[in-house]
Amino acid sequence: MPDFIYLASQSPRRSQLLEQIGVRHVLLLPNAAGDAPEDAEALEAPLPGEDAQDYVQRVTALKTDAALARQARRALPAAPILCCDTTVALDGAILGKPQDAQDATRMLARLAGREHQVLTAVQLAWAGRRQAALSCSRVRFAPLSAAQIDAYVASGEPQGKAGAYGIQGRAAAFVERIEGSYSGIMGLPLFETAQLLGAAGLAPS
Repeated sequence: MPDFIYLASQSPRRSQLLEQIGVRHVLLLPNAAGDAPEDAEALEAPLPGEDAQDYVQRVTALKTDAALARQARRALPAAPILCCDTTVALDGAILGKPQDAQDATRMLARLAGREHQVLTAVQLAWAGRRQAALSCSRVRFAPLSAAQIDAYVASGEPQGKAGAYGIQGRAAAFVERIEGSYSGIMGLPLFETAQLLGAAGLAPS
């Protein structure tokens, strides 16, 4: 068993979380120089009527498929591949990454003063096998004024983040309460990830 894993994610937060628990990892990202182009954004399009739990698990499985193909195409050494996806759900609606500042403002206005769900699915593929886990947490935002929302959107932090916020950043000041996994809300639930790694014989050090 190799002493590292591939992390198929562009999120620096996920890389930092793996480092936090002592997991050596190498990034396995799409669209490297000389590689076949991949439409990573297309993988994250929800299906009509799809609920958040099904959505986040399906997208993670598709990301795993893509990462396995990437590893094979590049003839990389064998090692477990970790993939994950995070989404935010409110009143049954999936709040993905905002398209622009206006979209981020709309999402944050909906979340203000409300409780929402944050779901992160994780999948580990190794030696022809796959195991998956799902982390579901609840986050309650304080009421937010239009000025607060505008200032946060102007910071640029909402872009590229499900639900238009990052709990590890400035939006921490909006959070009244969480129930569940803080690291899962960040994008990589460490307990569940450690369990998957242990099943593959690669327990965190």
